[in-house]
Parts: sequence; structure tokens; C-alpha cells
Amino acid sequence: MFKKILVALNNNEMGEQVFEHALTLAITNNAELLLLHVISPFDDDYLNASVMETQSTYGTSQTHGVEYYVGQWKHLQQQGIDFLTLLNNQVIAKGITSDFTQELGEPSRIICEVARNSQADLIVLGRRGLSGLSEFFLGSVSNYVLHHASCSVLTVQGKIPVNTNHLSGICT
Repeated sequence: MFKKILVALNNNEMGEQVFEHALTLAITNNAELLLLHVISPFDDDYLNASVMETQSTYGTSQTHGVEYYVGQWKHLQQQGIDFLTLLNNQVIAKGITSDFTQELGEPSRIICEVARNSQADLIVLGRRGLSGLSEFFLGSVSNYVLHHASCSVLTVQGKIPVNTNHLSGICT
């Protein structure tokens, strides 16, 4: 049914769930996997240029701050490559054809672009469970991909925190 599956991953618990779903689908369908990690400068989890300290008041140059920032980005990129290499090796050990790529940019657009360029016929990605105003203000990668992808999309639902405030008066 599926021949090439693009797997959009983050190095977290949700990423593990997405990977397991995609690997099961690949084994079942004898499909090829393309693992994708997107480093987004807009994500709070990643570095931000505004955190660079400028100590020009004390006469130190900004060069040290810039070098530190660039070094942190390189470290972040290497972490992503190490993560993808580990997963890619797990896929290959299962006898499934696999490759990986890491991109820098806005995740929702990158996912759709990579899927189109690689001729994927399925995208597997996670969903954090945002809704309402949270989704409006924070954006939703999965929502964008669902509406703009050139192929089928499988979203893996993340754990949604249970709000017990509204349940407090129901059970006594």
C-alpha cells in the first residue's frame, strides 16, 4: 500500500512513538523510510539569537558571543544527526531500506517540501494535542501538514494532559 514513508521526528517521547508507528507500517508494507528531523529557529526548544549576551559595556567584544552561539548550533545539529543515525541503524537492522535528512527551517513547510521532493506517499508525524487559542497562537505543524501535504498523513496523538478542575464537583 505504501512504498515510501516520510517520518517527521523530534528527539523526545513523542518522536519515539512516531518512530515506532512508522517502523511498524514500513515492516507491514515493506516500505522504505525517510527519517526527517527539522531544526527550527522559531521553536522554544532551540537556541535563540536573543540569548547571546553582549558585554560591550565592559569592553568585551561580541565575537565571543557569536562564536558561542555558532558552536551551540553546531552541537545541536550534531545531536540531530546522531539521533537520526541511531534510528536509521535500527530500521536497517530490521531489513527495511532507510535514509535520513536534517533540515533547518519552519517544520510544517519543510515536512511538506521533503515529502513532495522525495515522492513519499505517507507522512507520519506527531501531534501535541493543541486546540483552540493554543493552536491559534502557537501554530500546529500537524494541522498545516494535514492541509498542505501532497500525500496521505498519519498523525500520532501525544499525551493530552487531563484537566481535573472541571471534574472536581462531579465525583464525591
